[in-house]
Amino acid sequence: MISADMEGATGVTWTADVEIGTPEWQRLRPVFTGDVNACVAGLHNGGATSVLVNEAHSSQRNILLEDLDTRATMLTGKHKPLSMMQGIDQGIDGVVFLGYHTGAGVDGVLAHTYLPNQITGVWLDGVHASEGRLNAALAHEHGVPVILVTGDDLTCADAHTYAPHARTVAVKDCVSRYAAICKPPTVTAAEITEAATTAMTHAGRTEGTVTPHRIEVEFDAAHLAAATAVIPTVTQLDVRRVGFDADSMTEAMKAFKIVTAIASGATEGSYG
Repeated sequence: MISADMEGATGVTWTADVEIGTPEWQRLRPVFTGDVNACVAGLHNGGATSVLVNEAHSSQRNILLEDLDTRATMLTGKHKPLSMMQGIDQGIDGVVFLGYHTGAGVDGVLAHTYLPNQITGVWLDGVHASEGRLNAALAHEHGVPVILVTGDDLTCADAHTYAPHARTVAVKDCVSRYAAICKPPTVTAAEITEAATTAMTHAGRTEGTVTPHRIEVEFDAAHLAAATAVIPTVTQLDVRRVGFDADSMTEAMKAFKIVTAIASGATEGSYG
């Protein structure tokens, strides 16, 4: 399975590149699709017999289906129970985090965690967590190894902390949140294909382990913490911070989705 986000794709460096409907987004959709196709080719080279691409960015309708490698299928559209990781519980033998990025509150190109700017930090069991770390914990619960991560150089460094055996491909080097030294698509495609091919040696589902988890979320404004604290099981820990416990990572991620949805709905105009 490929969980495909867009902020960490080849050439992406600023908000318009990933905002639905902009000319920049339209220009980079084929590049994003090219990253995905390069990965599909490598996975098949390495022995994969089936590849599911889970569209994971924003509207989750960004990859060009008409240009998708015919050896893959694509799960596209929103309102999936497991969001970026929908399908991880369907007999998957390995997962690729393609086009990923660093988490809120740290350096990295377009760094954030689920929401563009309202969240300033997320912690999983006391450890600062990117979307990659959260999704890796969910994959682990289902016995699925993370075999490859692509994104900027800082995303790759983050991946080594939560998936030390995974291959990584840095398609760009972070200069700031909105600037990067980028490689051309033909170069990154070759690197992604090569890495995906060798990454298949780490594929292989295990039994998985279900354990309790705790997630804490810090916002950039007090009213967002107050708004999300009305959710059952969510406790306001400080003026801008909430936390909750869950019996499994699957339940933790479903609760996290609710927290982010409430926070997004509570955001008001220019003042956030």
